[in-house]
Amino acid sequence: MLCAISGEAPQVPVVSPKSGNVFEKRLIEAYIAEHGKDPVNGEELSTDDLIDVKSQRVVRPRPPTLTSIPSLLNVFQEEWDALALETYTLRQTLAQTRQELSTALYQNDAAVRVIARLTQERDEARDALSKVSVGASRPSAAGGEAMQVDSTGLPESVLSRIESTQASLSKTRRKRPVPENWATSDAVSTFKPSQSSEPLFPGGTALSVNSTGELALVGGADGVVGIYSLPQQQIIQNLQASGPVTDAVWAGDKAVIASSTGSVKVFENGNEVADFNSHAGAATALAVHATGDIVASVGADKSYVLYDLTTNAVITQVFSGASLLSVKFHPDGHLIAAGGVDGQVQIFDVKNGSQAANFTMSGPVKCLFFSENGTFMAAVAENSTVVSIWDLRSAQEVKALETGSPVDSVNWDYTGQYLLTGGPSGLTVQQYTKATKSWSEPLRSAVPAAAVAWGAAAQSIVALNRDGGVTVLSAQ
Repeated sequence: MLCAISGEAPQVPVVSPKSGNVFEKRLIEAYIAEHGKDPVNGEELSTDDLIDVKSQRVVRPRPPTLTSIPSLLNVFQEEWDALALETYTLRQTLAQTRQELSTALYQNDAAVRVIARLTQERDEARDALSKVSVGASRPSAAGGEAMQVDSTGLPESVLSRIESTQASLSKTRRKRPVPENWATSDAVSTFKPSQSSEPLFPGGTALSVNSTGELALVGGADGVVGIYSLPQQQIIQNLQASGPVTDAVWAGDKAVIASSTGSVKVFENGNEVADFNSHAGAATALAVHATGDIVASVGADKSYVLYDLTTNAVITQVFSGASLLSVKFHPDGHLIAAGGVDGQVQIFDVKNGSQAANFTMSGPVKCLFFSENGTFMAAVAENSTVVSIWDLRSAQEVKALETGSPVDSVNWDYTGQYLLTGGPSGLTVQQYTKATKSWSEPLRSAVPAAAVAWGAAAQSIVALNRDGGVTVLSAQ
């Protein structure tokens, strides 16, 4: 009869009713006091549960002092008992740890396999989405018959308008003289703030000035776009969007508004005449075609959408490989540029949606603008202080204009001479001289601007700050 812990004959044997094993009473009591369990099977056990075993006991002589060999042997016995108890506990702990480690390794291996499979499925889905050509029927916003949305081509009526516009503009664009009443470089260099409004729309980011230079669309995070009269210096009408405003443009006399909900609304004479919801996510930017009645929007769903404002219908939707932040039509109207979060500026053929060119920027493409000569394109990466000038003919970056502060908005004037930039630290005007093919900076102002636009005949600059306040700069 041996103790299950020490492996020796017990002096005071007891039996555990939980496992039926025999233990030395002092060893099992010490183990129970520390763990409260049976050391063999781990079941709950108390000292009251122990059963004494009647056996012939060996009477030990009274322990002598440690100066004798028997006393030393007794001390060694006690130390051995403690060591045996500790070793047994360590063996149990080691076995439990091995089991837990084995389970954890199996779980980790399973998780890695699941993650790898999901990552592969995600990449395959993204690749498939980037190649999708959407074909679907959407109802006309005016309540007419449904129109087929087909990214492989445009309706004949729209295509004829685009081609005729391109033909008429491309012939005269480069030889077009500068209008007589256009602002000179000397006049631009004297621009100072001539009027400023109080904060109108918190978080203002959307600004567009109409062709007369008298009305501006101003919008912000509260989902309202105001029609601001520059001569009267006041809001004359409010237009309600479906969420925080991301962009707003004039398309002739119509106001087009994009919001973070994905909605694109069209207003005429203050009345909502169309509401498009083609984007599965935020609609981030808008652009107006040279025809004046075709509008494009881009969104976080990696697509651009074209709308025909003559019929208030969706024309086409074309998907790319990344979420899009900015968009602009080429002045001739045959190309459309879209800037993505992946730092790519993709140039598409408006007629069929095919990709014509691709330019790489240093970060997400915050804003784009084509020069009216049809040759240059200005692009700015997010949080960048540099405006990149790309030559469309050679597909090369021909100039990097350092403004010295972050740029949030760019706007080229009608003549292609003045490139206006705006940011939180101020605005600048960069001038391109065609005769010498050189750049200069006639104006640098400390007026903060989240969005900028030229006034009529470039005789003024309209700036919108983050508080939604409008500032007009003009010659002094």
